[in-house]
Amino acid sequence: MYQAIKKNFSLSLFLVIVINLVHPTRSFSQENNIEDIVLQDPVEILGDSLFVQNDSTIDSKGSQEKITDLSIETQELLGEYRLVLQQIDRLIAYNDYVQRLITDQEEQIIDINRQLQEFALIERGIVPLMLESIETLDRFIDLDVPFLLEERKERVNRLRVIMNESDITVSEKFRQIMDAYQIETSFGSDIEAYTGFLEIDGENRQVDFLRIGRTSLTYQTPDQNQTGFWNKQTKEWEDLPRKYTDYVKEGLRIAKKQITPDLIQLPVEAPKVMQ
Repeated sequence: MYQAIKKNFSLSLFLVIVINLVHPTRSFSQENNIEDIVLQDPVEILGDSLFVQNDSTIDSKGSQEKITDLSIETQELLGEYRLVLQQIDRLIAYNDYVQRLITDQEEQIIDINRQLQEFALIERGIVPLMLESIETLDRFIDLDVPFLLEERKERVNRLRVIMNESDITVSEKFRQIMDAYQIETSFGSDIEAYTGFLEIDGENRQVDFLRIGRTSLTYQTPDQNQTGFWNKQTKEWEDLPRKYTDYVKEGLRIAKKQITPDLIQLPVEAPKVMQ
């Protein structure tokens, strides 16, 4: 910049000298109507040159700042664009994942509908079987040794009630029927002592019952004055001889886990001879 100013100043000074040599300074009279030639001050020329140079510099600086701002803005937009591209890629991957889930769910719906159709056919066949199972269990209790009759009959009645309840699924009804059968099955392999009431000589008396599986069912009054058993052949309660009093008493204590298990003598129905 300094060299340019120096060059402009030298050129202006040279022009002033040349003009002075070609046209020497002289005075003109008003009669000849010739005006004097006034030359511009070299300092003013230099000032004008500097002003123009400074103005150009300012314009260049402003342009550079605009370019810089545009470059920064471009970089920011480029970053946002790349971020949007990443988000689009992720959305595409997620949409593919969701589509696979939807496809799998549609296949499951088809399979479930098929199973429901098959279940409807099975249900039409199994419900009558369940109803018949309940009646069979009830008849079995009537023919069985008469222990815990209230509890066992109540269980059967409960099964009849749930069969008419719409809020209970068929599978749950079937499960409860199977549970009832399992309970009845377990009675054949355990020993139990419980308190109940029995009609003796026309009087309803409290007695202690001793059940050994389904093989033997005996009773004894709390004062041990009367001891008896259920006769499967006559379907009646019968008295036992006095010698069984201690055996039944000991059996009750074993069932209540008051003493260790031991051998006891109780009346058992003799096996029938096949003809």
